[in-house]
Amino acid sequence: MKNYFKLLKFLKGHVRVLAAATGCMFVSAIFDGFQLSLIVPMADKILGKGEIALPSKAPAFVMNFIDSVNAMPSEKLLYIVSFGMLGIFFLKGIFTFLQGYLMNDVSQRVMRDIRYRLYGTIQNLSLDYFSKKRTGELVSRITNDVSVVENAVSYGVADLFYQSFRILVFTSIILFIYPKVFIVTLVLAAVIAFPMKQIGRKLKKLSHQSQGKMADINSLLLETISGVRVVKAFGMEDYETSRFESQNQDFYNIKMKSVKRTLIISPITEFIGAVFGAGVLLWVGRQVIAGDVSFGIFGLFLGALLSMLNPIKKLSNVNALVQQALAANERVYDVLNSEPTVVESPEAKGIGVIKDKVSIKNVDFHYDDEAKPILQDISLDINVGEIVAIVGPTGVGKSTLVNLIPRFYDPIKGVVEIDGVNLKDVSFKSLRGQIGIVTQETILFNDTIRANITYGHLEASQDQVEEAAKKAFAHDFILKLPNGYDTSIGDRGFRLSGGERQRIAIARAILKNPPILLLDEATSQLDSESEKFVQKAIDELMKGRTVVSIAHRLSTIKKATKIVVLEDGKVAGMAPHARLLEECALYKRLYETQFQA
Repeated sequence: MKNYFKLLKFLKGHVRVLAAATGCMFVSAIFDGFQLSLIVPMADKILGKGEIALPSKAPAFVMNFIDSVNAMPSEKLLYIVSFGMLGIFFLKGIFTFLQGYLMNDVSQRVMRDIRYRLYGTIQNLSLDYFSKKRTGELVSRITNDVSVVENAVSYGVADLFYQSFRILVFTSIILFIYPKVFIVTLVLAAVIAFPMKQIGRKLKKLSHQSQGKMADINSLLLETISGVRVVKAFGMEDYETSRFESQNQDFYNIKMKSVKRTLIISPITEFIGAVFGAGVLLWVGRQVIAGDVSFGIFGLFLGALLSMLNPIKKLSNVNALVQQALAANERVYDVLNSEPTVVESPEAKGIGVIKDKVSIKNVDFHYDDEAKPILQDISLDINVGEIVAIVGPTGVGKSTLVNLIPRFYDPIKGVVEIDGVNLKDVSFKSLRGQIGIVTQETILFNDTIRANITYGHLEASQDQVEEAAKKAFAHDFILKLPNGYDTSIGDRGFRLSGGERQRIAIARAILKNPPILLLDEATSQLDSESEKFVQKAIDELMKGRTVVSIAHRLSTIKKATKIVVLEDGKVAGMAPHARLLEECALYKRLYETQFQA
């Protein structure tokens, strides 16, 4: 029940539209009752040419209304019923349209809000969250899971109100005209509710499984499509197709189990309703034969009872939709309730451009699932204008150390400062606004070259964009593209070479003009010719900046004013190149094995 109320929370803010839709549903349900009630005068007074006969215990206002109908001439009543039927269908059509439109409006508003909240939450989560979650799984939360919730809101909530109103109208007809039959409707609802509850529990479990399987499929799709070059290079097309076939078949099996249980609701409901209908037929039919009840009233009894089957059946389907939505809702709230581990302090202040140094003091760090710290008691000063290189074996924590500077992570122990100010007391915008990052994995967006260069600085002029591209040695190859700076580069820059992508990323950093530059093995994955251009671009980018570089390239290392050697998460040496060759055995070994070759 708690989870259900959490689902309904998404309707907050749209109560007015929901109330208007609910009002239209109520009016439409009343017209359903009017339509059914037309059976009585048509069967008894107009066509039967008799009188409407009610049980003696009917309420007084009902008896008075029936007396006035019985006193009316048949021809006049025929005209009233005929034109009344037209009016009822016309008005019901209007209110049916309005309820459908308004409920769809509510559902689309809710979906818009959920997607926005999910995306906003994901954007604000810390980097460690993404190391635990697959991209395809997060995409599935925003697309597949939200669509399941949409069905519950657009169809489930609509039917929950409308079908409930219809049941209320039909039971009211029975209650006012023949209260004894009303007891039958209560028993009918109770008998149908039990199997529906059992089916609903199973559907919720299956929905959990199907949504999880869809997340697996999305992850597989993203991995294999984005890595299609590797797939083809290793001839793994058949293998990946087989993997997808297996995942797809599992999803099919789960969905069919869900479909089977959803479809069984209808025949169960109809059979139970038929049993009760037969009972009413025998019960009230004998009174019709005895002349205690008119045929029209009998038709209304039976019609009202049988008319309840469809809304009860739809409410059973609503239960199925809601159970599926509750499973999706749990997955949605799993994201919405996630908290960033790196948060901006409410008292965070802006910080000016670095004037003195970046200080890393006695820092320890480990990820949640790491038993052993990745960084241990790291202390390091990076003075303004220095080029500091970070070296060490793979997995020693070089990238993690650099990621502490823009506060992508917070240390477990110790502090990171700029000009003596703890980064935890600094606003994200002012901190990251003066840091430029160029990594070995170039991140570009499926947009134009201009849009990628101006990312974060949309106000930049064409002259500024071209100047940045020239400094990154990208201007010449950009002009050769079909539409120059307006050329779309495809998903992740797919249409560009590795060196071209890297130079676009460097142009983006140059346009930002940051005083602090972080380089994470920016040339490690390039061929010799591309590396030459990129290295020139990096040299241009490094001018006049404080640089922290993770690099295995000899040219970058030699330019460093200070080299920090990491081993087992600790500082094994810190000095210029020449001194480290003499004093640090690890650096000498790295130099001989990696650089000298």
